[in-house]
Amino acid sequence: QVQLVESGGGLVQPGGSLRLSCAASGFTFSRYTMRWYRQAPGKERELVAHITSSGSTTYADSVKGRFTISRDNAKNTVYLQMDSLKPEDTAVYYCKAVEMFSNYWGQGTQVTVSS
Repeated sequence: QVQLVESGGGLVQPGGSLRLSCAASGFTFSRYTMRWYRQAPGKERELVAHITSSGSTTYADSVKGRFTISRDNAKNTVYLQMDSLKPEDTAVYYCKAVEMFSNYWGQGTQVTVSS
């Protein structure tokens, strides 16, 4: 059974940091590109960061220089380190596993940036 389970969300003050984790099971994690998306209330889901199976990364312009995506294939886990958080980063954050013929979503974790 395929599972992606996000954790690490919560309430943080502007300028603070959070580290999200997404633990995968039920598929060959190392073969998959992993992505973090977010969806704010009333807005469309947007791609935040992307890491390929070989470790290449890309970021949305809005988070470049503040967020870092990484993966640990031994732990079947992808991370999103979020620094210098802003109120506009408030959203539900989702991880997604992508491969040529299949893709899987996690259930999401809420991140709220507020004073």
